[in-house]
Amino acid sequence: MAITRRVVKTATLPLIPLRGMVVFPRMLLHFEIGREKSALALRGAMDTDQLVFLVAQRDLTDNDPSIEGLYATGVVAKVCQILKTSGNTMRVLVEGLYRAKVTELVKADPFMLVTVRERPEPDNLESLQEEALVRRCRVAFSNYADLAQEDLAPDVMLGVAAAEKAGYLADFIAANLPMPVEEKAMVLQTLPTARRAELLISILHRETEVLRLEKDIQSRVQERMDQSQKEYYLREQMRVIAEELGDADNPLEEAQEYAAKIDALQLDEKSSEVLQKEVDKLSKMPVGSHEATVVRNYLDTCLSLPWHIASKLHLNMENARRVLDHDHYGLEKVKEHILETLAVGSLSGEAQGQVLCLVGPPGVGKTSVAKSVARATGRKYVRVALGGVHDESEIRGHRRTYLGSMPGRIIRAIQQAGVNNPLILLDEIDKMGSDFHGDPTAAMLEVLDTEQNNTFTDHYIDLPFDLSGVMFITTANDADAIPAPLYDRMDILRLPSYTAKEKFHIARDYLVKKQLKHSGLSARQFRITDEALETLIENYTREAGVRELERQIGKLCRKAAKKLVAGECKSLTVKDPETLLGPKKYRDDVTQLQDQVGVVNGLAWTAVGGETMPIEVAVMDGTGKIELTGSLGDVMKESARTAISYVRSCADAWHIDKDFYKNKDIHIHVPEGAVPKDGPSAGVTMATAIISALTGIPVKGDVAMTGEITLRGRVLPIGGLREKTMAAYTHHMKTVIIPADNQPDLAEVDGEVKEHVRFVPVAELSAVLKNALTRPTP
Repeated sequence: MAITRRVVKTATLPLIPLRGMVVFPRMLLHFEIGREKSALALRGAMDTDQLVFLVAQRDLTDNDPSIEGLYATGVVAKVCQILKTSGNTMRVLVEGLYRAKVTELVKADPFMLVTVRERPEPDNLESLQEEALVRRCRVAFSNYADLAQEDLAPDVMLGVAAAEKAGYLADFIAANLPMPVEEKAMVLQTLPTARRAELLISILHRETEVLRLEKDIQSRVQERMDQSQKEYYLREQMRVIAEELGDADNPLEEAQEYAAKIDALQLDEKSSEVLQKEVDKLSKMPVGSHEATVVRNYLDTCLSLPWHIASKLHLNMENARRVLDHDHYGLEKVKEHILETLAVGSLSGEAQGQVLCLVGPPGVGKTSVAKSVARATGRKYVRVALGGVHDESEIRGHRRTYLGSMPGRIIRAIQQAGVNNPLILLDEIDKMGSDFHGDPTAAMLEVLDTEQNNTFTDHYIDLPFDLSGVMFITTANDADAIPAPLYDRMDILRLPSYTAKEKFHIARDYLVKKQLKHSGLSARQFRITDEALETLIENYTREAGVRELERQIGKLCRKAAKKLVAGECKSLTVKDPETLLGPKKYRDDVTQLQDQVGVVNGLAWTAVGGETMPIEVAVMDGTGKIELTGSLGDVMKESARTAISYVRSCADAWHIDKDFYKNKDIHIHVPEGAVPKDGPSAGVTMATAIISALTGIPVKGDVAMTGEITLRGRVLPIGGLREKTMAAYTHHMKTVIIPADNQPDLAEVDGEVKEHVRFVPVAELSAVLKNALTRPTP
């Protein structure tokens, strides 16, 4: 096919840079001119032949672009109309004539004047190729138009349908589509018709995919909006219905409030999902239904827990020591152990540290020690009473399927504290029991296991709660009653019985002030002398702790308050408690310290401290009967039989009739017969009393003893030595005979007791008799 050659046009024209738009040949375009340089260029064009060179600028933010900031190809256009608008802007209508490019910058001020050269469009397509390109452009445009119908004017659709030339069609579509300036400029500067049409087709395909994605996104957004509007509409209907019916509670509003509170807790994903499911159930339930009440109570319980609320802990060793010394007299070893535990927890970063178990008789200050630890460390204090607990659900909670179910005591204690790192005192852990409801000890194992209690799950809330920040302190009267697995998880700290001296200081420095405050008395109105306090301790109380002593002081304060209110006196000084409290309850047993035949002072351990246990033996003519009285247990009865067998085996050495077991009746009695007694540690006491009764040799009255005996006369070790020696000291014993194997336990005995009591370690019963009897063996 022959190519028609024509003259290429050149001209010197004013240049107007266009911001964000591209003009194509054979197209009409409206645009506004606001820049002064562009307005001067427009006036320059109108003063000549109304022709102007229009080219797009690359940077839209550039207010005065240079020739380098413009695209290479532009359009020579004819200015058809100028309209003056408000302000300094003008609206211009131009018609694109032909493509051109700048060959020379004539001048840059006051406007750009450039020499341009036409860029002719080669027209060398065959008719079939032309038709194929036109069809492909129309198909691509049709696919685009199906997705962008709202954005296309009807005359654009008609223009595309009427176009017969591929080059014109490509320019027309590019001019009327919301394409980026870069892509329009690329179409403008592409001269070969086939390449320009193919470029446009690829752009249309990309724009079609973008539109399809936009439609999908819009569809999903619209669907969600429609669902949200539907839910909002239904909720509003339910609210109006509830208001018309007079129902104050709206389940949907309540569910929304719960959902917002759950989000605010910032729980882990699984826990939040469980709670949100309960909220969804609540929103679909009638307001007054029983099941709705159950769900509501469950949600209220879970939301009230301090999931992420913690006390700010502060550990200053000097302050901790000061607090412990201020609250408690003595107990130096106990205080030192507690300070060591706190220091280890501070250094290791483990806030809970080791679980402490305070073991000791009632009234020695176990609970108050725990309170002092909480105050010294800045923790909230909560007490959980475990005495008599025999149901596992008391610790781990009841499942919500049961009527009246509730969380266990541990979670309730956390709820009461309001923080997730309090100090929880588990009081009387040795008195937990078990029955057909389960063993609470098993549940307590997880609570006190510092390796796994960070995911403790209560049956009621059924969500893992972190107990690793909690400091647990337990108390017990009898460590032997604590189950072995629980005992293994705790650091046992024993609180000893108080000496008379310690009781005196505690009463003078703590108890009197406390009772004065409780009674509303001042130190001027009521005073108790040191002699009166000593009398109270010696003659009105016999206990390991100071609880009964405090009650007696409180009784004196009440009597003083009565006298003051009645106007009988203005102040009262107690010198002799007997005038207010009546006769003394306890008097020293003079006979107990006398040397007697067949009477030996034994020592016993009880849950409330140590006690002296006199054992009496009477030998009478008879037929060899053995009588055991005093509410003795099986083990103690066996000790008595063992002692008799030992005496029979060594009768010759003591010049005892070999047939005494045939012609003598032996009666062994332990006074206070109403009190049950048991244990093997009375063996040496019984053997000594029997030998004294059979030989007639008195036993020293100021000697006490304890120890288990074997058939061969060996003395075996016993437990509770500290409490037993305290009882011996309280009852004015001068010598205490103990098993030799218990000698290391003397390190735990109170210093005041060691100062006033002589300890005699023995390994054989012969050594016991040597120190206990008043004269040597016959």
